[in-house]
Amino acid sequence: MYEVPADGNLTDIVRRNAAQHPDVAVIGRKIGGTWQDVTSVQFLAEVRAAAKGLIASGVQPGDRVGLMSRTRYEWTLLDFAIWSAGAITVPVYETSSAEQIQWILGDSGAVAILVESDAHAAAVASVRGTVTLPDGVLAKGRALVEEHEGGAVPAPRREHGETVDVTGLDWPAGVPDGGRHGFTPAHRAALDAALPALAARIAPHLTGRTLVLGNEELMYAPLRLATTLEESGADVAYSTTTRSPVLAVDDPGYAIRTRLVFPAHDDPADGPGDRYAYNVAGGGFDTVVVVVDSAGDTPALRAPGGLLDRVAAHTARVVVVVLPSYVPACASVPERPAMPLPEPLRGPAFSSYAPDEVGWLLQDLSDVSLEAPTEEREEAIQSGGAHYAESLPVEYQPSERYQELFHAALDTSAQRIARAVGVVTETVLAERPGRSPVLVSLARAGTPVGVLMRRWAQHRHGVALPHYAVSIVRGRGIDATALRWLAAHHDPADVVFVDGWTGKGAITRELTAAVREFEESGGAVGFDPEIAVLADPGSCVRTYGTREDFLIPSACLNSTVSGLISRTVLRADLVGPDDFHGAKFYRELADADVSGTFVDTVAGRFDDVADAVDLAVKELLGSDREPTWEGWAAVERISEEYGIHDVNLVKPGVGETTRVLLRRVPWKILARAGAGADLDHVRLLAEQRGVPVEIVDELPYSCVGLIHPRFTRGATGADGRAVTAP
Repeated sequence: MYEVPADGNLTDIVRRNAAQHPDVAVIGRKIGGTWQDVTSVQFLAEVRAAAKGLIASGVQPGDRVGLMSRTRYEWTLLDFAIWSAGAITVPVYETSSAEQIQWILGDSGAVAILVESDAHAAAVASVRGTVTLPDGVLAKGRALVEEHEGGAVPAPRREHGETVDVTGLDWPAGVPDGGRHGFTPAHRAALDAALPALAARIAPHLTGRTLVLGNEELMYAPLRLATTLEESGADVAYSTTTRSPVLAVDDPGYAIRTRLVFPAHDDPADGPGDRYAYNVAGGGFDTVVVVVDSAGDTPALRAPGGLLDRVAAHTARVVVVVLPSYVPACASVPERPAMPLPEPLRGPAFSSYAPDEVGWLLQDLSDVSLEAPTEEREEAIQSGGAHYAESLPVEYQPSERYQELFHAALDTSAQRIARAVGVVTETVLAERPGRSPVLVSLARAGTPVGVLMRRWAQHRHGVALPHYAVSIVRGRGIDATALRWLAAHHDPADVVFVDGWTGKGAITRELTAAVREFEESGGAVGFDPEIAVLADPGSCVRTYGTREDFLIPSACLNSTVSGLISRTVLRADLVGPDDFHGAKFYRELADADVSGTFVDTVAGRFDDVADAVDLAVKELLGSDREPTWEGWAAVERISEEYGIHDVNLVKPGVGETTRVLLRRVPWKILARAGAGADLDHVRLLAEQRGVPVEIVDELPYSCVGLIHPRFTRGATGADGRAVTAP
């Protein structure tokens, strides 16, 4: 047994290796595409150099230091360097959002953070200025305002002071009225030469103590006038008006003792509002020189309650000086062209579907390593360390027995699916008479359904409906670049969003909010956020093929039934503001691909269900199809009954339960009593993952998947023990 010395440290192994095995390679790093060995002596030297840099930057023993990076050589190096400096490493996932970074650094008390990329630095910078207010400070502030508001304005003079306009200033041509427009040495020289004459025009109107009052950002020219008048012997002070409200308190030790309030008079770009002049009233000024530019010399300036009226109530004379507004001469600069929108990806270059079946409004991330073990992803997602759309689960490779279940389920349910496809497609067409709908499936579960709806319209009506696939991410919204592309090529009113099925309706709500946000941010209007689905067991939409909760075989598999396309990815370092969201094309899984088999089998039953579809659509269009959201209510009840207290961990319906077993860390499966062959694949997956199936008498869905609510890595069963994944 090895005994750790009382004064031992993890960094001892670096020093010991360098002393005992100086020339032995301890680690490899890739430089310029070539792997190079790093010896123990070289590694120790780099660790010490980095540690010295941390200490020189102010890191003290016991400090927490954040480290935000992918797993790479520099992570190990800096981890040892932080320890060598006597500090403690605080790991931050490289995919963490700004909110997550803020919580991790704040909770740990980190004094610094080392980051891998500019994107990481920007995310950290966006939260570093956070201020936490003490409890009750806002209430105390409101009470202070109520106590002093309105009590810091001296009584006005018995008579208003006179107003005098100074004309004929002869402002030097071409000189800006302030540094806000850019001020060159030539401008300064011209103003210096003109100031004595300008001051001479104003001086005869001054009596006693004088205040020169600028107008918000018009500060430089009034200040120069004030200093020139002072140099000529006048008793002059300087101030400016502002749009910033400050509480005035008439206390000798307080800087702002009085406040005059008046309306804006210069037609500001942000609209009308109050403006303020501080310490003018009660300042003992005999003359106030109000300096404005010609854009601010408006009727509002001179109206009752305006700036001149407010000032005249507290001084014997108001002298008005109007400077010519400066309009800079702008060189002709060509307008920056808008970034061209990317074009859709199509098979066979991207996906195994034929090119006319679907255009993917996505970018190809096939060459990027995005997969992570299911348990690691679950831990990161539930701990707040990452969003589920920032990585991909390892693609499930079905066993021979599971593949047999898929084909058996497809043979059994193909006619029922064909009927639902026909009903939802005919409903979409009937709701848009005389128009050609544009099918936009929500990748990827909606895409096989979109392909089938397009085939139905072609088969029954000879209509080739456009079909695209877009990304929508829970908590992040729909791909705005994809919406812009659609609006540029089609009438938004023709777009019909398509998905496979509804669970509790989370994506329905997400799409509604995302379309509203897109329009409010200046995007094209007219997109209808209503979703057309094959199955709506949760009663969340108006346009559906059925409200039964049954097995749709495309839910049994992942990419191999969806054109070999992964789930969509949204990560800041991969997706820019003008990019589509990303996804991967798993070309290497072509031998296991059943995407064509699925749609061909279902489409082969279209003629068999044509009459039944016509009757069902006629009945459906005459019925009340308003959503009841009973699925959402059931999910909330289950969440509380099972002590989960998070509806996002409750996945209702056959399709969603299958996803839980394939992609997440399941806790238990609830199955409705009497559910038959529709759940055979669910029972098999649950058996393979060691997850209990609980029979429930009263369940509005065929089954419900519960994600492990208190996950630790490896926990998959109800007791949290680790089991072997399929």
